[in-house]
Amino acid sequence: MTSRGRFITLEGVDGAGKSTHTDWIADFLRAQGVEVVSTREPGGTPLGEKLRALVLTDTMGLDTETLLMFAARCEHARQVIEPALARGAWVVCDRYTDATYAYQGGGRGLGAERVAVLEQWMQAGQPDRTWLFDVPLDVARARLANAREPDRFEREGAAFFERTRNAYHERVKADPDRIHVIDSTQSIAQIRTELEAGLRALLAVKA
Repeated sequence: MTSRGRFITLEGVDGAGKSTHTDWIADFLRAQGVEVVSTREPGGTPLGEKLRALVLTDTMGLDTETLLMFAARCEHARQVIEPALARGAWVVCDRYTDATYAYQGGGRGLGAERVAVLEQWMQAGQPDRTWLFDVPLDVARARLANAREPDRFEREGAAFFERTRNAYHERVKADPDRIHVIDSTQSIAQIRTELEAGLRALLAVKA
């Protein structure tokens, strides 16, 4: 019987630097002989990418925004994540449901309780490991200033990002065994040393 794969997610506010490490994690695992599916949210499927474009650019109500996030996630899990895990592949995903708790629940003020209702309805299980890339607000904002044209979320003000960051830390308190915080002000080499240790620990545990 094929062992079920593992599901790894990377989280953090815009500018935290998590996307810098997504490909590195996938390459490290492949070097260990692991099949890896690297994906992102919102997105990950043709429909999900269309919904991503809407969410990142179009003005909409908070309920609509949250439902579109979960619609994309539902399709993503059904088409990509669950089939990969079932065949023994590892999935590395840039954002997942913790991001909805943080951005819509915290940043936009929807509240964790309403996000939890949708999570329980649409999501079968949690990731095996989540790394939260954490930086102070001023560092994140400085990084965004040097990035591409900002999307609808990246244009939000400081108070929004503080609420989002705080909501992420509430998620850590709720699930400290799954969510590990990484100080993303460290050098890339230091962060990858920390990630490698965590990946090797996951590889050593039989599914």
